[in-house]
Amino acid sequence: MKTQDMNRDWIATARTLSQALPYLQRYEGATVAIKLGGHAMGSHEAMESFARDVVLMQQVGVKPVIVHGGGPMINAMLDKLAIKSEFVNGKRVTGQDTVEVVEMVLSGLVNKRIVQAINGQGGRAVGLSGKDDNLMICDQTDPDLGFVGTPSKMNTRLLREMGDNGVIPVIAPLGAGRNGETFNVNGDTAAGAIAAALKADRLLLLTDVAGVKGADGEVLTELSSKQIRDLTKDGVIAGGMIPKTETALDALRGGVRAVVILDGRAPNACLLELYTDHGAGSLIRDSAPRIKPTDA
Repeated sequence: MKTQDMNRDWIATARTLSQALPYLQRYEGATVAIKLGGHAMGSHEAMESFARDVVLMQQVGVKPVIVHGGGPMINAMLDKLAIKSEFVNGKRVTGQDTVEVVEMVLSGLVNKRIVQAINGQGGRAVGLSGKDDNLMICDQTDPDLGFVGTPSKMNTRLLREMGDNGVIPVIAPLGAGRNGETFNVNGDTAAGAIAAALKADRLLLLTDVAGVKGADGEVLTELSSKQIRDLTKDGVIAGGMIPKTETALDALRGGVRAVVILDGRAPNACLLELYTDHGAGSLIRDSAPRIKPTDA
């Protein structure tokens, strides 16, 4: 590369960092919950990139809280163990044998892989599940579904202490029942409940789509709760996007300042959302438009 081209690249990098300063100041001390799933978990390179971004966020003052899924890994292990899955209205029936596999995969294989990736980038990550310190107490969602839970009581004291001491929590979406049961919890639902309990500034839902799309197929960069409800009623929001937008609405009602549904396949998606003017994906909130750098 020619010296002139190198100088041009360095100047562009310096300009980008300078433009990010107001956003770095804006999010200093903020809690940002991130639901990790989809492509970001699907390859070693994507996981390394995500981990590096999370460590960078923490270095500039953000308190990240990671909640992850792991459906494909669970399916692979169930197949390997010849445990058949039954479904009711499209939802997996989670019997005792299945929930044991779910816990083994989520709290073991998947959780520790994420922890190792973050630690490998110089961060301090600790793996948990919703059962630890009674973080997430659940009620049974539907008797026909077995050990599938809905969060009903949250205890975030441990998460707050970890954030205050520079430790990044990585949370498997499992909850404790009132009678000692283990419940499998939908990853988006768990992330929304944890974000709400922490009154997080942002909940970032990483998906394998670019965001919420309108009737014309274009991504909507900013939406309110009312727009979400109207688009769902009209059938524009459908399929797998419905539970994600429902999670967003529940999180907003619970005290989260804003939720962003964004494409985890995009390089540095979290950094683009937090530290650039245009952001990334679909921002959902009921207050002002997408923040200016000086907004509180």
